[in-house]
Amino acid sequence: MDLNALEAKLQFVFKNKDILRTALTHRSYLNEHRNYPLPNNERLEFLGDAVLELAVTGYLYENYPNPEGELTNLRSALVNYRMLSAIAGDCDLESHLLLSRGEAKDAGRARQVILANAMEAVIGAMFLDGGYDRTHEFIKRHVLTKLPEVIATKSYIDPKSHLQELVQEKSGITPAYQVLSEVGPDHNKVFTMGVYIGSQKVGEGTGPSKQEAEVTAAEAALKEGTWKQFV
Repeated sequence: MDLNALEAKLQFVFKNKDILRTALTHRSYLNEHRNYPLPNNERLEFLGDAVLELAVTGYLYENYPNPEGELTNLRSALVNYRMLSAIAGDCDLESHLLLSRGEAKDAGRARQVILANAMEAVIGAMFLDGGYDRTHEFIKRHVLTKLPEVIATKSYIDPKSHLQELVQEKSGITPAYQVLSEVGPDHNKVFTMGVYIGSQKVGEGTGPSKQEAEVTAAEAALKEGTWKQFV
């Protein structure tokens, strides 16, 4: 595995390359490569999650006088799996991940979660290899720079709450959600939900649960702005 290109993207050169290789090793890979000499990345993911949360929490506390609840929402928007998978994409982490053939075929939310977990593992590897200060520099460059966009788009507010607030302010109507489809076996369902204002569908989304599909539908309505026609 040639790690030079990845280190250039991360702007972080590891003294111990095996720590980075471990961060890139999904547990499924070990099932197909029994003699692989390194462990999977789950312990590093556990460590990286804590380091990331500390860095983001400290930055928010020092720079934003918001109440605790708002700071919690801002932090959640910066460290959730969608944001971390996007940051992993910026760093081209995916092309360096070691996955089983089955996991490599996953798409959608499952792939996002794998990428987000790997990103946390890489942060944990940075902490072990270079210490907190160097890791914090990476977090500032790649995570905290997302904060202005999060604030501007209000993506730190739950999409369902945000849509409801906007619609009720204009019309007094509360958006309603309906199941449009439900496919797959019980252990791997995919739900499609529609969000409606009155009888008009203003957004549609899918997810592994009704709740997540509702959130995706609300996000679609907010992004497309279709709800504005019916209030």
